[in-house]
Amino acid sequence: MLVSDWMVTDPVTVTPDTKLFEAQKTMRDGGFRRLPVVAQGRLVGIVTDRDLREAAPSKATSLSVFELNYLLSRLTVKDVMKTAVLTVSPDDPIERAALLMSEHKISGLPVLDGDAVVGILTITDLLQAFVSMLDLREGGRVAAGV
Repeated sequence: MLVSDWMVTDPVTVTPDTKLFEAQKTMRDGGFRRLPVVAQGRLVGIVTDRDLREAAPSKATSLSVFELNYLLSRLTVKDVMKTAVLTVSPDDPIERAALLMSEHKISGLPVLDGDAVVGILTITDLLQAFVSMLDLREGGRVAAGV
């Protein structure tokens, strides 16, 4: 099986200049935990829900709500994104993607065709592939005692 068989095509992306508030809203509204960051058609990073949470100020801050909102409104994705991004291609075997995710303890990989982001593959997609490979919906190997 190939990555292209299981990836989500045309993923939602953001640019480095996207405001953090907007990226948070995009993730919340779409139910995403990560967004590829694209500039001039090329992948330049990835931002996760964890990156956004870590950028939020501590509740122990002495700043006022107005000061906090002002500071947060100035932060952009480029201020918190990861620039070292592991990727796969649509033609890679799904097993390679699973191994990368396992070895690097990550839960999603942008899928690149050349420089273009054409998809994203997540742990959920891998689980669906695993269920399909084992034919679990039809009783599969588990029911047969294999």
